[in-house]
Amino acid sequence: MQPIRVVRRAGIARSGAELLGSFLPQRIFPAMMLLSVVTGAVVGLLVAAFEQLTVEVLLERLLQGPLWWQALAPTVGLGFGLAILHLLGRGATSSTSDEYVRAFHERHPKLPLAQLPAKLMAGVATIGLGGSMGLEGPSVYAGATVGHNTQNIFSRWLQREETKMLLTAGAAAGIAAVFKTPATGVIFALEAPYRDDVARRALLPALLASASGYLVYVALLGTEPVINLGSHDTDLSIIHLGGGALLGLVAGLGGRGFAWLVRQAKSLEGRYHFATRILWGGAILAGLVVATDALFGEPLSLGPGVEATEWLRDDEHTLVLVAALLGFRVLATLTTVSAGGTGGLFIPLAVQGVIVGSLVGQALGVADIGLYRTLGLAAFLAAGYRAPITAVMFVAETTGTSAFVVPALIAAAVSQLVAGRSSVTSYQMEKREGHIERRMALPLTSALVTDTLTVPSDATVGELVYVHLLGRREREVPVVDGGSYKGMCGLEQISHLEREQWNETLVGTIANATQPTARPSWTLRDAVAQMQAHNTDQLAVTDDDYTFIGVVRADEILRLDEILDETEGT
Repeated sequence: MQPIRVVRRAGIARSGAELLGSFLPQRIFPAMMLLSVVTGAVVGLLVAAFEQLTVEVLLERLLQGPLWWQALAPTVGLGFGLAILHLLGRGATSSTSDEYVRAFHERHPKLPLAQLPAKLMAGVATIGLGGSMGLEGPSVYAGATVGHNTQNIFSRWLQREETKMLLTAGAAAGIAAVFKTPATGVIFALEAPYRDDVARRALLPALLASASGYLVYVALLGTEPVINLGSHDTDLSIIHLGGGALLGLVAGLGGRGFAWLVRQAKSLEGRYHFATRILWGGAILAGLVVATDALFGEPLSLGPGVEATEWLRDDEHTLVLVAALLGFRVLATLTTVSAGGTGGLFIPLAVQGVIVGSLVGQALGVADIGLYRTLGLAAFLAAGYRAPITAVMFVAETTGTSAFVVPALIAAAVSQLVAGRSSVTSYQMEKREGHIERRMALPLTSALVTDTLTVPSDATVGELVYVHLLGRREREVPVVDGGSYKGMCGLEQISHLEREQWNETLVGTIANATQPTARPSWTLRDAVAQMQAHNTDQLAVTDDDYTFIGVVRADEILRLDEILDETEGT
């Protein structure tokens, strides 16, 4: 019995040790979690400094200045912003939030730390001097850049599958800090890369970075919400649910149209010289300042639009005035985007949603306009960014109440149904793809072999067999004369020939000239489809004049990980 007791005690001890060990973090856990917290804290400090300089030092003083300066300031801001990007940023673009989404989908993203000061200063100039864009764009870019570069510095302690976690965590911290909404920051960073999916693997680092960034920011600047939607009746009924559905329909169509207009505005940025864009963009923004000041008593086209929501909340206004405000705000944002301004579209979308909610609420004659503004914000933001959970969480954290959550969810869901596939984010993908799908989207040049040997048309079949098929163990060889592709010749083509005919038959007479050729502009998916359709494991790659470039083989495509490292790691 004694040996049995000893064995049992040893087994219990091992089980206890295993149980305690299961609570210990994995080797990588402490490094990733600690880096997430540090990243969030650094981003919180950066965003706090960025907002103070933009809002307190520039924008608030601009709004209190004379009308002539308010009209001129957006042109000055656009000019300074583009000059900063060109000189300090060494040709950096004005893209901000889009850069996070783009980097998220790249295997080897590049967010140079050297461009971060230029992007932040360009955002200060654009928004602080009246450009109609949001502070969240530069904040997200700052977070993603800090996270990405922190990740690069400490990559030796991180595993390969975790290479994008700090990138996402930094973006979450940027949103959490600028809006003082930590949960919204997490959800936005996970939702923004996809229209119909989320980047769930980065959840825990995003939670820690978002909390860290939020705490650092509010410790410095407080917790006052960015948009004050006012109070509303919390006694909800079935009518409010119907109102949420109606707002979802209206805002979904509006967000769809606005997303299309944003894409058109972004395309103008690359068509015209920056001086031309500054001149006509500044002229339009100046005209909007004068028009809104005359119509509303203050220049409501300036800045991200928070003042416009305060104007709506302070008093009752006619439907015509509210509709005019919506038109002015949309035009101001589109003009700032097309002129090359640096900023985000989150707050402009939210402001437009508040205005749409006011329009629908007043048109229906409801007493609780505050609720409709809230629902409009959720629906319009969800439709424009394709981020419904982010939109609902944003208004939940901003208002500090959960009374409207169900109608807001209905509004956001309906807006998704009518918004189509449009989004204000250029690089947003529909959903996460598997490893094979992502690799199949690579350009054909990723697997292109250009140093392959060819055979001329006047070579004999015997030369083909002994030099290529037996000597190099190839199944078929491209037939090329003077750089011009003539077809493929291999085992299948010579199978009907007798051995005695090999030295008498020329390759050109039996070459298969009907097999399709690939083009360098194809993707690997295109090449695989052609191989399957014609039952071959190799395609010749030519230009439109059938000049031979190389071949793409099935076995090269199978080396997908190596292909990615070779093509994207450079």
